Amino acid sequence: MGFFSKIKNIFNKKEEEIENNEEVTIEEKQEVEDTNKYVEGLSKSRDNFVNKLSVLGIKYTKISEDFYDELEEILITADIGVNTVMDFVDKLRKRVKEEHIEDFEYLKEVIVDELFMIYVGDQILSSKLNLVDNTTNVILFVGVNGVGKTTSIAKIANRLKQEGKKIMLIAGDTFRAGAVTQLDEWAKKIGVSFYGDDRKDPSAVIYDGLKKAKEENYDVVLVDTAGRLQNKVNLMKELEKMNRVISEIIPNNPIETLLVIDATTGQNGISQAKSFKEITNITGIVLTKLDGTAKGGIVLAIKELVDIPVKFVGLGEKETDLIPFDIEKYIYGLFKEF
Repeated sequence: MGFFSKIKNIFNKKEEEIENNEEVTIEEKQEVEDTNKYVEGLSKSRDNFVNKLSVLGIKYTKISEDFYDELEEILITADIGVNTVMDFVDKLRKRVKEEHIEDFEYLKEVIVDELFMIYVGDQILSSKLNLVDNTTNVILFVGVNGVGKTTSIAKIANRLKQEGKKIMLIAGDTFRAGAVTQLDEWAKKIGVSFYGDDRKDPSAVIYDGLKKAKEENYDVVLVDTAGRLQNKVNLMKELEKMNRVISEIIPNNPIETLLVIDATTGQNGISQAKSFKEITNITGIVLTKLDGTAKGGIVLAIKELVDIPVKFVGLGEKETDLIPFDIEKYIYGLFKEF
């Protein structure tokens, strides 16, 4: 039994237990809810991508070069990335030859397992934020304008608040008109503290906000930054200054620097990830609007091409629809009907 069959059986069993009103823990119920969000949120990608893969088994009675060519085309159009796809198909060819695979049903298992390995490789990946107890943790958010950065900050803040953390938002974007007000409104809406002043230099705002957060024993501070990528040198200097200010007040911080990317921008989002990686130390990706794209393969491309783990994915508009990334739930949601 392949990896995909195993996780399919696990998730199906949990769903059945809940449907049959069997005793399940709160954590298990939450896991099923999150899994269903992946299933619903990835429906566009599933309809576009997985259905095309399924047709290959009907179209080709034998695994031929034409089969591989069409498979490559389907994977590339799913935004997985040309080089990633070429490597993937080479590995698939090798397995088909070594294992003498002829049955398409078994080949489907192999395809999903190999796609899973693109993300996982030899690493133990975690989508969890590296929060440290009994100290103030700083999370810095970067990304271009329009990707949903401010909304993502608010949604993650709301999630952390529900976990019992004392939260502050700091408006480090003093350049974009309305950015400070927008973050302040979100803070009021979800019931967390806010610090901002659009008259000051961003690093000065962060300095003052962090001093207050440290004095008042906040657990997590989420810092917004300006979304400019046109001048990399200026942005690099600005982020370096912010990092110095943060470490000066709270040593060994920021614990996370999260890059927010809009999944619907496809390869443009990958380019943004590469550019920001050159500028500063990115520890994780927040992938918004994954439910709005039919090219859900971007998750695999990000990991393969920039080697940064996806920490959160947006699978809907509600505050609870930005959830921690889980590769098993993602693979299940993408290939449930394969």
